[in-house]
Amino acid sequence: MTRTRRRYIRAVGGAGGLAALAGCASTGGDGNDSDGPPGSDGNGGDAGGTRPEGTGGPGVSIVATDGDVDVGVQPSVEVSYEAATEDRPPQLRTTLTNAGDERVRVGDGRAVHFEYVYDEDDALVLLPGGEEYPAEPDCWRLTDQIAVTEEYRTFGIAAGESSERLVDLYATPGEDACLPVGEYRFETTISTVTADAEPESSTTWGFSVVLE
Repeated sequence: MTRTRRRYIRAVGGAGGLAALAGCASTGGDGNDSDGPPGSDGNGGDAGGTRPEGTGGPGVSIVATDGDVDVGVQPSVEVSYEAATEDRPPQLRTTLTNAGDERVRVGDGRAVHFEYVYDEDDALVLLPGGEEYPAEPDCWRLTDQIAVTEEYRTFGIAAGESSERLVDLYATPGEDACLPVGEYRFETTISTVTADAEPESSTTWGFSVVLE
């Protein structure tokens, strides 16, 4: 990924203490941006929800996704790790596929993969998989807001190739439940850009999940 311009620092999701500084610098090349499966982050999990104690839960399922988009890449999402346990939260895999015959460049490099994206009610947030965050013991609810440097990043996807990332599901600070059951929608902006990060085309795309 290539850093193109630095904007400012904000606390994602509203007011609150700045507990973790994420994405301070862009690294990596211009090729296919694919991350492997992360390990456990060592925090505890919520065994509540609607499942019997000891079986893990609540679990996440994807119940709706938006249709195809006309921006040079096609987004998709699937469940990578369904149930919250003591070792890890639920996890999703997001994918961008370039089905065309020319290389495309997309941005913002984090938001297109739903990293640091909140649901419409600000009850849940998706964070880069396999990292440690300030969460309550045995509970996947954050204790502080996550601070992010908001710099616009881009990366390229070769013709016929895909970019994949894993994102972990956390509850935001102040929620009553460790992972509140219910239906939630996530939405982000996907743009194709020039080498100088100037927008060429842009659209919104999203999906809905159920925790139960």
